[in-house]
Amino acid sequence: MTEERAAVGKTVWRVGGMVAVAAAALMLTACNTVSGVGEDLQEASDNVKEAIEN
Repeated sequence: MTEERAAVGKTVWRVGGMVAVAAAALMLTACNTVSGVGEDLQEASDNVKEAIEN
């Protein structure tokens, strides 16, 4: 019974670790995406300002 419990505990930790790694990867990807959108919006804003001034 104790060995089974230990095996279940290891499995839970492994799955939890994989979920944590996947979540971290998604968060990093989202940060890069949001940063890219911010840069695109800034460039569009600069282009609109330039068009208005000319």
